[in-house]
Amino acid sequence: MIGVGLIGSGFISDTYADALQDVRNAVLVANYSRDLARAEALGRKWAPDAKQYDDMAALCADPAVDLVVVALPNEAHLDAVRVAAAAGKGVVCTKPLARTGAEAEEILRVVREAGVWHGYAESSVFSPNIAKAHQMVAAGAIGDVLTMRAREAHSGPHAPHFWDAETAGGGALLDMGCHTVESARHFFGKDNAIVEVFAWGATLAHADKTTGEDTAIALLKFAGGQLATVESSWIEKGGMQLRHEIVGSAGRLVTDTASTPVWGFIENSAGYLVEKADADTGWVYPVPEEARAYGFSQEMRHFVDCFAAGRTPLETFEDGCVVNRVIDACYASMRSGTWEKVQVRP
Repeated sequence: MIGVGLIGSGFISDTYADALQDVRNAVLVANYSRDLARAEALGRKWAPDAKQYDDMAALCADPAVDLVVVALPNEAHLDAVRVAAAAGKGVVCTKPLARTGAEAEEILRVVREAGVWHGYAESSVFSPNIAKAHQMVAAGAIGDVLTMRAREAHSGPHAPHFWDAETAGGGALLDMGCHTVESARHFFGKDNAIVEVFAWGATLAHADKTTGEDTAIALLKFAGGQLATVESSWIEKGGMQLRHEIVGSAGRLVTDTASTPVWGFIENSAGYLVEKADADTGWVYPVPEEARAYGFSQEMRHFVDCFAAGRTPLETFEDGCVVNRVIDACYASMRSGTWEKVQVRP
């Protein structure tokens, strides 16, 4: 049984705690928040026997903790990984790994020098629909993958720290494009590098909330000549939109997480329906078992199984580094108005 220590108490921490309920060989033994009352509330909800901390180092020093899961705002990832690595604990970090490529490289350096196991919590590649599509692509169902279009959109982040672009490191592209950049690498092959990008971004609807872009489009050119188009938006109301269109030489595949088996028109609220629904009456499209539909349960099972066996997981901090470098190049392209090379570093 792997003892998990969860660092954070916000929306994504709650989602990870939910996901861990599906992992048969892991137990949430400790959780942290700088506000101890919030840590205690999360513990009561998901792990009544867990110990609560308001000190990250104390949680990481707990002998019951084997694997640390970092679920903090972007600007706190480096410090949290340093603390976990110094304690010799395996560490999973939520997306994006960092605010910039340089910061991601420092996070990677920390775990490499400490010699600790690491996993990058990019949930989209673990979601059931993406996993099935990837299985079909790997079996040759659509021939050679030629292009991909991916879109993730909603009406804006839950937490205020995401709106602070200077502190968070960017806007919608960093927040959501990190998912679709990695899913593009997943389908085109990680040995087929993204070499050049062109991107546009603007603040169209939320200038009162953020100086970062609330909508963005990026073109990703691969070394093999293929092209991915990724769209990221904080301006679309009505719940989460997550769609992939993969075109191959022998067919095409479409995944759409927004399509659900439950939908209808309601005049009275039924409470929480789906992440970022924006309305709880009228036409509604609730997503059953969100932690599973979006791949959080599957990624946590994968990470725990790999950690327990001493195996390298599907997503590591190396992957997080690549994603940050690609997004750095996208931001450079937004400023220059031209195609920008992706910087490749060891």
